[in-house]
Formats: sequence, structure tokens, C-alpha cells
Amino acid sequence: MTRTQVNGKVWMSAAKGAVLPLAILLLVMFMVVPVPALLLDIGFVTNILVSLAVLFVALNAARPLDFSSFPTVLLFATLLRLSLNVASTRVVLVNGHTGSNAAGHVIEAFGNFLIGGDYIVGIFVFSILMIINLVVITKGAGRVSEVSARFTLDALPGKQMAIDADLNAGLLTAEQARVRRQDVATEADFYGSMDGASKFVKGDAVAGILILVINIIGGILLGVVSHGLDIGTAARTYVLLAIGDALVAQVPALLLSIAAAAIVTRVTSEHDLSGQISSQFGVGRAWVPVAAILAFLGILPGMPHLIIMPAAAVAGFVAWRLRNAAKVAASAPVEAPPPENPAHIEWRDVSDHAVLGLEIGYGLIALVDERKDAPLMGRITGIRRQLSRELGFVVPMIRVKDNLALAPNAYRITISGVAVGEDEIWPDDLLALDSGALDGTVEGRHTKDPTFGLDAVWISPDKRNEAVIAGYTVVDPATVVATHLNHLIVHNAAEMFGMDEARKLLDALKEAAPQLAEGLHPQPLSLVHIMSIGRALLAEGVPLKDFRKIAEALIEVARPDMSVDATVEALRQRIGSLIIQTLVPVKMPLPVITLDAELEGLLAQAMRVSGDAKHPIEPALGSRLIDQVTEAARPLMAQARSFAIVTSPMARRALSRLFRPHLPETPVLSFLEIPDGKPVEVVAVVGNEARIGRPERVVAA
Repeated sequence: MTRTQVNGKVWMSAAKGAVLPLAILLLVMFMVVPVPALLLDIGFVTNILVSLAVLFVALNAARPLDFSSFPTVLLFATLLRLSLNVASTRVVLVNGHTGSNAAGHVIEAFGNFLIGGDYIVGIFVFSILMIINLVVITKGAGRVSEVSARFTLDALPGKQMAIDADLNAGLLTAEQARVRRQDVATEADFYGSMDGASKFVKGDAVAGILILVINIIGGILLGVVSHGLDIGTAARTYVLLAIGDALVAQVPALLLSIAAAAIVTRVTSEHDLSGQISSQFGVGRAWVPVAAILAFLGILPGMPHLIIMPAAAVAGFVAWRLRNAAKVAASAPVEAPPPENPAHIEWRDVSDHAVLGLEIGYGLIALVDERKDAPLMGRITGIRRQLSRELGFVVPMIRVKDNLALAPNAYRITISGVAVGEDEIWPDDLLALDSGALDGTVEGRHTKDPTFGLDAVWISPDKRNEAVIAGYTVVDPATVVATHLNHLIVHNAAEMFGMDEARKLLDALKEAAPQLAEGLHPQPLSLVHIMSIGRALLAEGVPLKDFRKIAEALIEVARPDMSVDATVEALRQRIGSLIIQTLVPVKMPLPVITLDAELEGLLAQAMRVSGDAKHPIEPALGSRLIDQVTEAARPLMAQARSFAIVTSPMARRALSRLFRPHLPETPVLSFLEIPDGKPVEVVAVVGNEARIGRPERVVAA
């Protein structure tokens, strides 16, 4: 591109930017500076041109947002018309005594051609136009704008949530979601602006009436007092000029009112207004009764037969053409899609972007069949909603699909393509779970509960009452799968928390606490660090729903040179109250299993020797620890009591990794994570010789 072309583009851009300021200055000039009649004629013609352009742009818009600048355009068009009214009023009052062409040829033409030079007729024509504009079109458009603005603003949160849900489900890309959010925000701004812009049209109509009255009264007074005209001549001269001036302003005002009404009453469609109306009126069976009724009216005595019968013939011809066109379209051969090329492979054939998946055998399809109420799908939706609230981020959509490679009654749960759980259920039976206090037995197919490994029996539905009386807990197959899915999502939440989820947490924090979000990201923590910290917390059962408190603690402890593990350990000591409240209520003591001093010394020595090793504990010592802690925890698990293993801060991370495969429900805490004043009940002390069964109650200092 040459320098001349670059300079030309810069000049054109600057010229476009200067058009609007110059136009506003011109409007002010019309209001303040006396202008000649020729310039006034140019202004009136420009006003008509702008009004026609606005009307036809509005009619050709496929949806209201396609003309989103309409409220601002309406403002400037109204200002143009009012400035011309001010300028014409000045000319009429100053030069009106010289004749009908005193205010230019446009006003003279409107006064002579539209009303035939009779000012009485002009007053009535102007009054009718004002009634149509002010009472009918403007009032209706204003009411539609008000209701549309209210409903659009009320629906705004729901639309935003729907976009987020589609984004999380993988139905939208991040760019598509951004565009949709922008469209939703623009729509709300547009209807809010239209609610106010409709008042411009109403005010303009009222101003037209007042200007007409001022021109008539002022003109007659000036003609009689200043120019010596008799009252009849003054009335004919000035009233004719005033009516011409009013009509030349009200015709464009009526066009703009029609444009405003067309915009606010539009329903979003792929067609413009003409195409939408023609497609909806293009129904042949709707025109048949129209032709029949007109024909019946045409044969009645006294009716204008030469007018009604041709109209009936036109309606009948339209009905015949439309019905023939529908028949041709229905009989047209449907173009078969081109056969798939077996050698052509798409990315969608080899990749599955769903994070969570549920594969079922063909015998379980009834559980997700919408024609049979899809009992499993409703439970899956409830699980996602509940877990999203508990974990602090939106759980991804769960893709359910059949898998012929599975047994008919088998199902498999996958996370990021990896199978994390599978089992077999019987869709026509019920699962009776052994509650541990049975008063009898029930016949059925013995099995294990897929979630917790409890003894269970598959029974027929007619044995439900018998099983309940015997002490079993009876659940349906959909509940079995849903419970298993819920359990696996909770224990694998870290696998579902990625960069996108971390970004959404930051975005939500930025809306609620912008300064806090700015102090957290991008310094001292990058998005990758925030994601890794979130995963580490979720892996140990710490939810992210109180992310604001977590962010405040991170700002206090995080440094750019700290590792993720060190940051997490320091963070846990600041959010100990968040961790504890997930285990026991505030006023209840926390049951804990601790290690004796000798064992803590061995672990501290191991930590110092191993450095940053992932598994620093010697295997024999680790095996003995697992056995003794499991033995100590067995009575607590039998009573379904929540408890924690408490150790020194140095050994906490290593012990957490050691115990997680064997006691996944049991958190490992350090002494520093227990808040001051929290009651603690020591139920067991594990050491070289475990001392179990001698509970002690202490208060953390």
C-alpha cells in the first residue's frame, strides 16, 4: 500500500469522524442564527430524506438489534426537526407579511398542494395527523418499548446462566459465548434506550402543536400591529404559513413514529419485515374464505359489484396460486444427502470433549428414555446442581451414551475418558441394602453396593415391603447409579477443575471484589498456579465455594517463588475453619487420631532426610502406620462418625498421600489448621504400640 493510499484512508476516517460534530453544530446554527429561505428549504428536504431512510432501514432489519443505533438516530432526527421549526418560526414571524413564499418554497408547496391553500382545511388535516401520531402510533410504541425493556431486563440473568450452561456443556466455544453475552447486553441496552427514546417522539408531537399555536397567534399579532394588515389578511397569510410549516415537520415525524413502532414490535426472524409478513400470509387455505366472503358480499343487492367482485377474484387467484405452490413444493423430490466417504475421518470421530461420561448397556436405555420419564436423567441434573453448589465450580455436563461393548445391564462412569467406576444393575428390580441391623433376610440376587461396598440383594418390586420390614434400605436402580456417580464426582473433583474453571472463579471474584481479584492475579499467582492450588484443595476434600476467603488467604501467603505444595500448606493453615466446618458442626468437638511423640520424631527425621520426595516415608513404617490407623478408625467408621488424623505441619502432606488410597474419606490435618478454641476429642493415639480406646478431651491452644 502506497503512502498516498494510507493518507487517503486516514483522511477518510477523519472526515467520517467529523460528520456528526459538524451536523450538531449545524443544528445549533439553525436554532440561533437567522438562515435564508433557500437554506431552510434544503433543511426540510434533508429532514424528509433522513426520515425516509430511517423508516426503510427499520423495515429491512431482520431483528431489532440490527438497527441498535436507532434510539440515538431518533434523538438527532428529532433535534433536526425542532431546529428547523425554530428557524422557520423566525422566518415566518419576520417575513410572513411579504407573502406565502416568505419561508421558502417547501413550506409554500405544503400549504398550497396538500391543503389546497385553505388554512381551515389545513388545521383539520394537521389535527388528524397529530391524533394519529400522538394518540395511536406514539402511545402504542411507547407502551411496547416499556414492556419490552422490563421483560428484557428481567430475563437477563436467565439468559446469562443459559449461555454459561451451554459453554460448560461444550455446546459453545469461548468466543461464541462472548458474542452471545455481548448480544444479550446490547439487547438490554437497546430496549432500555428505546423506552426513553419513545418519549422523544411524544415530546416532538406536543412541541409541534405548541409551535403551530405560537406561529398563528404571533403572526396575526405582528401582521396587525407591526405591518398594518387587516385581521383577515393577517390570518390568511400567517395561518397558511404556520400550517405549511407544521405539516412539513409532522410528515417526517409521522415517518419516524412508524419506524419506531416497527422496530419495537419486531420479532426476531431470519427475514426482514416484508419477508416475514409475506411468508406468514402465504398460506393458501387462509385466502379461500376471504375470497368466498367477498364474493358473497358482491352478490348482495345494493353493493358496489364492480369493486367487490374483482377483489374477490384477486383473493381467489392468490389462494389458487398459493395452494399450487404448496403442492409443487410437497411433491418435489427431497435431495438425498451425499453418501459418506468411508475414507474421510473427522476430528469429531476420534475425539470426545465431554469431561464426564456415563456409558450404559442396551438393557438400561429405559432409564434415560424420555418417553418413560427418564428417571436417571432427572437425578443426574439434580446431582450436577447440588455438587456445583458444594464444590464451588460448575460440574461439567454428563454425556450419557449407550455402549454395545458393555453387558446389557452394565454401566461405566468415565472422567476425561478414563473409567473410574463400573458395575451392573437390574432395571426392573430394586436394590435392598444391608443396614447392619437386620431382623430377617429376603430372597434375591446377592451383590455388593457399587458405591460403598455394602452387602445388598437385588429383589423384585413385590418384595419391597418384606425387605423394609426386615431392616433393609431399598432403592431403585436409577438411585443406585446416581449415588455411585455422585460419589465418584466428589472424589475426582480435582480431575474436573481446569484452566477454564479457574478463569470462571476469577471472573466471578472480579465482579464481587475487583480489588481482591486484582491483587491475586496475575501477580503473585498465575492462572496455572491458581488451577493447581484449586486441584490440590479439591483432591483433599476442601471445596472452593468460599473462594473469596481462599483468595484473601492466598494473597497473604503466596509468593511468586513458592512451589504449589508449599503454597497449599501455608494456605491450609489460614483456612482451617473452612476445612473443619466440612467435618463437624461448630459447637461439636472434632474427633481426631494423633501420633505419639516418638512416631512424630521418626516422621520428622524422614522428612529431613528425603527432602522433596513424593513418598518420603519408609515402606515398612508406612505399612505399619496404615494398619494401626485403620484399626483405630474402624470403630468410628462403624458409627459413621467424621474424624480427622492430626499430625505436625512437616509430615501432613506425606501422611495425606499415604492414607488417601486406604482412608479416602478421612482428612489429614496439621496442628496449625485447627482454629483456636475448637474443641478436640482425641479418640486414639497411634505409635509403636498403639494406645486405642482411651479417649481424651482437649482444647487446641
